[in-house]
Amino acid sequence: MSDFLLSLDPGVSPAPLVIFLRLVSAMVLGGVVVFVYRRTRAANDTTPSFAVTLVLLTILIAVVTQVIGDNVARAFSLVGALSIVRFRTVVRDTQDTAYVIFAVAVGMAVGAGHPWLAIGAILVVGFAAYVMRDAGSGSTAPGAVTDGYVLQVRVGIGGDPQTLLAPTLDTLVRRRRLQSIGTAGKGLSIEVVYQAELPSEAAAGELVKALNRLDGVQSVSLQRQDAVLE
Repeated sequence: MSDFLLSLDPGVSPAPLVIFLRLVSAMVLGGVVVFVYRRTRAANDTTPSFAVTLVLLTILIAVVTQVIGDNVARAFSLVGALSIVRFRTVVRDTQDTAYVIFAVAVGMAVGAGHPWLAIGAILVVGFAAYVMRDAGSGSTAPGAVTDGYVLQVRVGIGGDPQTLLAPTLDTLVRRRRLQSIGTAGKGLSIEVVYQAELPSEAAAGELVKALNRLDGVQSVSLQRQDAVLE
């Protein structure tokens, strides 16, 4: 093990075998980053594609770090070349952004020949993330709706929308809160908007079908909203 870590030392000439060992170690440590990510995040907050991205990002950053080395001009050239690439994946949570930076830091440390720095970063960051794993997603206010939906329903102008919709909503919606109510369609209908939490994703289609079957309901729209609603 000591010989392996010594071979990654920046003082050793970067022979092809050393470069290969650095990339392999970046892949392994990137997998450890993913392990920490999955262990400290809720199951419904993790996506397989993001986990793969973290591993690949760790390896690629190790490659870029070795390409740059101590050459400042090459560093600026790479910044210009990479600036044309757009990272289009929407990061849903600020903690996910932290994991992206985590992967970048580990990749840079390994690519620069500092394996102990990468391992130390994984241990410390992993411990901090595990200890604080419930701080960002565990508790919500009593009246809040987490991982919910926005439900929009239009009914005819002649009826009371809340009275009409209440029995169905009481049956199929776990929690709801009236967000807005007003006229639509040039005053010919009333639009009611709720923040709603459903018992499961399968209940979404059942709710839309049940509301559409009600006399007086003109349209139903249900949109996913993954943020916590205060």
